[in-house]
Amino acid sequence: MTTKADFTDEEWMRLKRAPMVAGMAISLADPGGPIEAVKETSATLKTALHAAETHAKGELVGELSRALGEDARAHHNPLSGFKPHGGTAGVEILDELREVNQIVSEKATPEEAAAMREWLLAAAQNAADAAKEGGFMGWHAERVSAGEQRMLDSLAEVLS
Repeated sequence: MTTKADFTDEEWMRLKRAPMVAGMAISLADPGGPIEAVKETSATLKTALHAAETHAKGELVGELSRALGEDARAHHNPLSGFKPHGGTAGVEILDELREVNQIVSEKATPEEAAAMREWLLAAAQNAADAAKEGGFMGWHAERVSAGEQRMLDSLAEVLS
């Protein structure tokens, strides 16, 4: 079983914020208005925190989720230390999640690494499903836009 002690403080911080970074990837893939952004962020946070309920104490994803919840209750920024820049934001996000996947693959059990990847993909998928994109007042809007789907595909590739 892998614990926080198996990671440096920086690695733990990166693992903990990873589901929020995955959700950010979707928001940046097809930026909508403020309502869509709130819906996508809320769906990401809900997915990130729900893992504490579905993963047993001592499981890596559960421990990360509980730590993220503690940070949220203390009003700490879940994306602290990660600020992608403008036109390269999508690449920076994919690079960050690729490195997180590498860290967890090297230091956690294969089962824990797989659970981490599933958690990150679920956070991104739930963000994509949270708000309709395009159209006019809901007419002809789509649940997952082409840009979001491309990002979901890129995330799946990075996390494989």
